[in-house]
Amino acid sequence: MTSKKKKGDDLDAFREAVADVSPLPHPNRAPPHRNRPAPLALQREKDEQAVLTELLLLPDDIAELETGEELLYLRPGYQSRLLRRLRRGQYSVSATIDLHHMDKLTARQVLLDFLQHSLDRGHGCVRIIHGKGLRSRSEPILKILTRRMLTRHPSVIAFASCRPIDGGTGAVNVLLKSGNGRRI
Repeated sequence: MTSKKKKGDDLDAFREAVADVSPLPHPNRAPPHRNRPAPLALQREKDEQAVLTELLLLPDDIAELETGEELLYLRPGYQSRLLRRLRRGQYSVSATIDLHHMDKLTARQVLLDFLQHSLDRGHGCVRIIHGKGLRSRSEPILKILTRRMLTRHPSVIAFASCRPIDGGTGAVNVLLKSGNGRRI
């Protein structure tokens, strides 16, 4: 019983000590049940703005702007994996020729001689640099000539425009039949 009496005395003493106290006003206190605003996708908006900004910027090097179409050809009867590997640059290029600054007739003869020389030496893959035709008045003359001649040449298995690091659409890698008529 003495413990109950002691607790009651403590409570009475506390109430007597705080009898004159009044609660402080809370002017800076937020209401307890406030509606929260809908969440905003700020990072998404930043990403979309970054994409738009990047699209408007020109590359530092104008040469990065590709002109014209990519050249692709695979002779019927050959597996498509040959063309895929050629496009990826997985064949070792044995010889290269540059047709820049040649007229149509000269480029035609040089290209035929180059292909024959490559076949005689047993080259499997060669590169022809024809240019993108940026200085041509209407169309890329050497590019069109190269495509036409390679599709008609009986020893050409496939050709594909080079990777950007190797010349992009201004050059073409050509896969040739081996000299003894075997397929690669």
